[in-house]
Amino acid sequence: MRSGPNTLKPYKENPPDRVIGTDDIVFADFGPIFEEYEADFGRTFVLGDDPVKQRLRDDLPQVFAAGRRFFEDTPDITGAGLYTEVARLAEKAGWELGGWHAGHLVGEFPHETIEGAHVESYVTPENETPMRRTDKTGRTCHWILEIHLVDRERGFGGFYEELLTL
Repeated sequence: MRSGPNTLKPYKENPPDRVIGTDDIVFADFGPIFEEYEADFGRTFVLGDDPVKQRLRDDLPQVFAAGRRFFEDTPDITGAGLYTEVARLAEKAGWELGGWHAGHLVGEFPHETIEGAHVESYVTPENETPMRRTDKTGRTCHWILEIHLVDRERGFGGFYEELLTL
């Protein structure tokens, strides 16, 4: 869970706990494990009636859905291609992407990575690898799409995450 200015921080940072305010923005990032397979799911909630925070909350699933459609419509898509499109969608909606990536491979816990190719496990500008591929054991790769939008000037962000493939 992150709230207020902590919603600007990417996953790897661990900001100090804070009390949630009456006019706050909060996101929850869940990572349940089902029979040794991870899942990722994130949503944003707004307390109070701040229209900018509400717009951010409402834009998150729309940016996610547009990113998913782009993925579905682009058979040879790479991690870099999807990242570029998600960044474009964020900017078009009036936001900035909050992290260095916009998603990752999902598999056996912990987050699956391809040996010797860390960047190929993420939706990032450096990943020129096709997303539709199999892993080293021949299993189809499945992806999580993470939409972390921020408004640095106002000091808050929001998060929306779920399975991109299947």
